[in-house]
Amino acid sequence: MEPITTITGTSVPIMKDNIDTDQLIPKQFLKNILKVGYGRHLFFDWRYNKDGSPNADFILNRPERQGAEILIAGDNFGCGSSREHAVWALKDYGFKVVIAGGFSDIFYMNSTKNGFLAIKLPRDQRETLAAAPADAKITVDLPNQEVRYDGQTFPFDIDPLWKHKFVNGLDDIAITMQYEDQIEAYESKIPQF
Repeated sequence: MEPITTITGTSVPIMKDNIDTDQLIPKQFLKNILKVGYGRHLFFDWRYNKDGSPNADFILNRPERQGAEILIAGDNFGCGSSREHAVWALKDYGFKVVIAGGFSDIFYMNSTKNGFLAIKLPRDQRETLAAAPADAKITVDLPNQEVRYDGQTFPFDIDPLWKHKFVNGLDDIAITMQYEDQIEAYESKIPQF
């Protein structure tokens, strides 16, 4: 995993509640087991018209919102099925963090396991962020657990274990490998047949 400390970038507000994983990445695109190639299908049913042309009214298709790294959303983000592909699609599109009022437990765990930061903030703070102009920079400071914008600071909570993993770029395998010497010492005592 890439370490995450501070992310400063532009944002996209999609302040709908109950955005489920089928809206994030529809089922017909779940054929790949790789973690790449999903970004072009993110919010597919909202981004594209029936004929496959881009929906000019959808915010992700607006030129001024291209390259955004921060998604601002409503409550209960990532509800629905447990597809890990939803996180893969968000990351592959270029988002590094989603700020919402809450997350389904499975989506949240899929986010943490894939190095994607999911932050909870109250609605009034998210509405302030959602009103930011397309070129405005928002900073997510993980070590200090703050979101900063336009002179305002919004603190957020995160489990200390997940914070440690994100800041140090550690996934479960990397944490296990910190004990490699102890594992090898134990395995050397196992009789070989």
